[in-house]
Amino acid sequence: MKVAALYDIHGNLPALDAVLREVREQAVDQIVVGGDVVLGPMPRECLSRVMELDIPTLFVKGNCDREVVTRMSGLSAPSALPAQVQESVTWVASQLSQLQRSVMDEWPATVSLNVGALGKVLFCHATPQNDVDIFTKLTPESKVVSMMGAVDAAVIVCGHTHMQFDRKVGRYRIVNAGSVGMPFAEPGAYWLLLGEDIVCKRTEYDVMGAAGRIRETRYPQAGEFASRNVLQPPPEADMLQRFSAI
Repeated sequence: MKVAALYDIHGNLPALDAVLREVREQAVDQIVVGGDVVLGPMPRECLSRVMELDIPTLFVKGNCDREVVTRMSGLSAPSALPAQVQESVTWVASQLSQLQRSVMDEWPATVSLNVGALGKVLFCHATPQNDVDIFTKLTPESKVVSMMGAVDAAVIVCGHTHMQFDRKVGRYRIVNAGSVGMPFAEPGAYWLLLGEDIVCKRTEYDVMGAAGRIRETRYPQAGEFASRNVLQPPPEADMLQRFSAI
């Protein structure tokens, strides 16, 4: 069995399409979409793409998906997102249909699969406990263990911080899928291929062309997204330092 884990797409359709082409080349049996699909410049298109796949696909709800669903529901709920990001949430909510909202609202917080020699693998967005916890490859082991809760899987796949890592923490192997559409690393689209083992993947794509398409959208931060998340993403070292202060 081969499983592709695609996390943090963030409305970047060119990156998503490039990864899906490689997923098909790998003859993947199952896809897990690990959350934060729509908060970005092409939300409707990305959501449609993953909903219409002919490969069996499971979904996990990310914190940004949850924020968009809440906004579309007309509910007033406190948000930890910065004002600029909340503006983007409002715009994305205006681009989606109520049917799409209903679909996202039903996505679970975690899913589990038995994957070959890996055994039971739990997929979550941030941690098994919630969709907002932040930890990286540098976070002390004791802190990471406290975030995992009582998980009966030996392998945990997460995302949320947009940086790939593969580390052993206590009895868990924890692997971060990185980000398809908004990486904190060299330009490209990052994801995981699970089978007999777990392989951290990076798919190259036409970032110049993608930046041009993104700038043509009405996304409130289109120019910044194209420049700072596609063409010249923040270096991993900078983001590790920033997250270490949280």
